[in-house]
Amino acid sequence: MTNLVDILRERGFIEQTTHDEELRDHFETHRVTGYIGFDPTASSLHIGSLVPIMSLAHMQRQGHRPIALVGGGTGLVGDPSGKTEMRKMLTLEEVDANAAGIKRQLSRFLDFSDGKALLLNNAEWLTRLAYIPFLRDIGRYFSVNRMIKVESYKMRLDSEEGLSFIEFNYQVLQAYDFLELMRRHDCRLQMGGRDQWGNIVAGVDLIRRLQQQSAFGITFPLITTSAGEKMGKTARGAVWLDAARTSPYDYYQYWINTDDRDVARFLALFTFLPMAEIRAVAAMRGVGLNLAKTILAFEATRLAHGHAEALQALQAAQRLFGGREVPEDILPSSTIPRGGAEPAAAGIPCSVIRLEILQAGIPAFKLFHETGLAASGAAARRLIGQGGAYVNGERIDAYDRLITAADLTPDQSLVLRSGKKAYHQVRVEK
Repeated sequence: MTNLVDILRERGFIEQTTHDEELRDHFETHRVTGYIGFDPTASSLHIGSLVPIMSLAHMQRQGHRPIALVGGGTGLVGDPSGKTEMRKMLTLEEVDANAAGIKRQLSRFLDFSDGKALLLNNAEWLTRLAYIPFLRDIGRYFSVNRMIKVESYKMRLDSEEGLSFIEFNYQVLQAYDFLELMRRHDCRLQMGGRDQWGNIVAGVDLIRRLQQQSAFGITFPLITTSAGEKMGKTARGAVWLDAARTSPYDYYQYWINTDDRDVARFLALFTFLPMAEIRAVAAMRGVGLNLAKTILAFEATRLAHGHAEALQALQAAQRLFGGREVPEDILPSSTIPRGGAEPAAAGIPCSVIRLEILQAGIPAFKLFHETGLAASGAAARRLIGQGGAYVNGERIDAYDRLITAADLTPDQSLVLRSGKKAYHQVRVEK
């Protein structure tokens, strides 16, 4: 079996490691337990969290045991890393609600059955700590002189707002998380973003001092597009993993719009397709590269939302914008359909209409009601008035706008959309 460190390095996940050779040897000789922390400041993760999520999934696929640690305890404090001002303080109820949403999303990527992966919340031990014993037993191992040299602390100390005492404790708490996971689950590896390097090293050092055991750290690079933009940022804001915030169709569209220069790199990071196949994409241009983007969008959507939603998004995009059949020789390990499946087969509701009705014209609100995209004529009027009704990708701006045969696509159909993710195809009766 290939060493996980080699897999992560080849696919572009690794920026820094502690004790590189020892870490590789540890993976060669042990079933490794490793963890990543997820900050519960929102009820959903976004695309920026995909690198850590995918690294845990690779870990599990290689027979090791990942831990996803939801920061229910540290979330009450707030991590100053990468922030120029203090984060909003959350209540315990807000943190618990956000943690529950994150758990559901992580279950798409990791198998938590039979202890194959663990999903833990650090509130379990952090909220029970006694302050004075914690200072005596743990705090004495931390040097303030060393802590204020960490880049995230230096940036905040130089800012107008400064660094609050509660945030100054964050590194100690994160290091204690690592120690606690090592004691409870023999966890010897922590992974995280590049801004977590100081916190991870502090945990490695604490375990060495208190347990006389080796522990390891891996950090990931900050993933940006070739245009220099941060991953997951769009004109409309973040791209979320929660379907209620970013619909599977819009999620698919984010990936289909990947810059040509990023396609092979994003396939390596955000899918499980073999690297031998991905390397062939780097040499593609034109139509071939666009088909590789289609596979990237399909596979990324399938991982986040499931096969049915990915299929529906693919077929909806093909109906709206057209699309070529994906040949067998482009990324052949992908589960994307290779034939021209009908949209109805992909789960998009479909109905038929007589041509004479369209020749006479049918009011838009009536068509949306009759196809089930609105519960009533009044609901259809409201939908159109709020700008949420589309025909063939064009927004309908008047509820009584007549839909006629002139609106039919070349294959004699209409694609209706309600809001961001409800589609219905109307075909002319043959």
